[in-house]
Amino acid sequence: MSARQEGREEPTRDRILKAAVEIFAEKGYHGAGMTELGDAADIRRGALYYHIGSKEELLFDLCKRHVEVALERGRQAVARSGEAREQFVALVREHVHTLADRRADVVVAEREMHALTGDRAVQLTKLRREYQDLFTSVLELGVSQGQFSRAEPLDVMGVLGLLNYTYMWLDPQGPVPLDDVADRLSGLLMDGLDVR
Repeated sequence: MSARQEGREEPTRDRILKAAVEIFAEKGYHGAGMTELGDAADIRRGALYYHIGSKEELLFDLCKRHVEVALERGRQAVARSGEAREQFVALVREHVHTLADRRADVVVAEREMHALTGDRAVQLTKLRREYQDLFTSVLELGVSQGQFSRAEPLDVMGVLGLLNYTYMWLDPQGPVPLDDVADRLSGLLMDGLDVR
């Protein structure tokens, strides 16, 4: 029995976002049709446009929502931690858990964000830069504490490049617990950043 049949109707916009993230993750942004999105959300096409405006607006909302969640979770992880190495491990752990918890959102954000144009592309780039800046601040703290050798843009982008594509092989139900995966990744990354 669906939530609607049980009398706990999910808000229309939430239904649309939920359907869209699954369809975009499976078929890609360009491969998803509006009729298909409406059918999956159990809403007629005309009403669909009332709630979302455009397909690109829908993609932007999905990408923005994902980065905002990752940013908030990352900030909380850093705030709960002490010195830079501890902050880095906590941030990597939170990143891996976010990927595991929100895999469809990650697939859409990583693969489809380039379809955004104009102000939407600018806004998403700015938000993603805030997330990048969170990693930069942790690495810079590590440099100031004598724990890391560098916090240059190349290092930050390398860290994020490795972490962001973890979604392609990460198995949340696999034999290695998520925290162990994250700790191995943070160990690899910190070895490369260690003061020699």
